[in-house]
Amino acid sequence: MNEDQVKGVGEKVKGKINEGVGKMTDDPAQEAKGDAQQVAGEARKELGDAKEDLKDAADDTSKP
Repeated sequence: MNEDQVKGVGEKVKGKINEGVGKMTDDPAQEAKGDAQQVAGEARKELGDAKEDLKDAADDTSKP
């Protein structure tokens, strides 16, 4: 697991919390902020996944 994957998951969790707080307090702006954080977190996690896939592929090609 790399840094982008970890930070992406963390951002998704923060977004879920913000979305929940927004729903509980009836604050659409807070909900929107949470949704945006979740999308950004997912994108960062996917970037990290892609980096891991490339690293794994490079490792596989370097083996005899």
